[in-house]
Amino acid sequence: MSVDGKVRVGIYGTGQFATKTHIPNLQKIDGVDVVAVCDVNEDALRETADAFDILQRYTNAYEMIEQAKLDVLYSVVPAFVRTDVEIKAVEKGIHLFSEKPQSTKMSVVRAIDEAVKKANVINSVGFRERYRPLFQEAKRLLADKEIVHTHFHRATGDWGRRASKPGSWQQDFDKHGGMAFDWGVHAMDYIRFMTGINAVRAQAFYDMGEGYARSCAFNFQMDNGSTTAMNFITAEGTNGNKRPWFTFYFEGGYLETYGYDRIVMNGDVVFKGEDFDPWFEQACVFIEAVKTGDGSAILNDYHDGLFSLGPVLAGWESSRRNGELMDVAAFMEA
Repeated sequence: MSVDGKVRVGIYGTGQFATKTHIPNLQKIDGVDVVAVCDVNEDALRETADAFDILQRYTNAYEMIEQAKLDVLYSVVPAFVRTDVEIKAVEKGIHLFSEKPQSTKMSVVRAIDEAVKKANVINSVGFRERYRPLFQEAKRLLADKEIVHTHFHRATGDWGRRASKPGSWQQDFDKHGGMAFDWGVHAMDYIRFMTGINAVRAQAFYDMGEGYARSCAFNFQMDNGSTTAMNFITAEGTNGNKRPWFTFYFEGGYLETYGYDRIVMNGDVVFKGEDFDPWFEQACVFIEAVKTGDGSAILNDYHDGLFSLGPVLAGWESSRRNGELMDVAAFMEA
């Protein structure tokens, strides 16, 4: 840390997540100094650095890691950009916060994971909703239930169009993967968090529009023998999210979560959501772990994140192979 005891943070990637969430939250936490930012887009870099009064500015992440004397790296670049920058950081003893999805390639996240474990740095992945009381209550309510099927449903007509701005990398489906990738890793992570079960086999199909998926259906077998279905719809004229996002069927009943608003169990509202910022809570927990050297309060470390990413990437590969059934563990190690 710096001579004044502050945690020195470098931001790798100055897109929306960094500018609207991570940097503002970090600057609200006592004892944190966002000292450097990095982006290959010089205009975005300058705009962000000027907005938050950050003096050290880099277009080369390796130079930032070598020169900026960081305690923490926030890796907030798109998944397809990830290579070995995080590895170089943790090898220098820099603690790592990795925004999700961690990469589009399992080989990259496996290498980063090994480096993180070897360096023994504090680490986390941006599955922020684990900190939200609604999902923690759902986890408590399901703790003694025998899950037989889980269903996730997300329909929003403009997502594909918003994510496919002319001239942007998001128009390349192999780079952005659509809502089924960006939100799919969230859905898989919160299913794992609320139920404690993991995916062992995966299959997926996509209906492609121009540069985005109009719909996607994932099917999984879980390690307790139950089944999981995740559906993502971005066609025009959808009814939004009037249906529950998650439905858990168990012996004796069912539990539904409606966005961040409420939990319904066997037809009765059993929990009402509250005004809560999981982004800020996650940042506070992570920074406190860095300050104390104790990461036990972190709900989502880098290694655990592999098991939320892996099944979705396996499904994505299944779709490329016309729905071939994928063994998740074998895919993650291949």
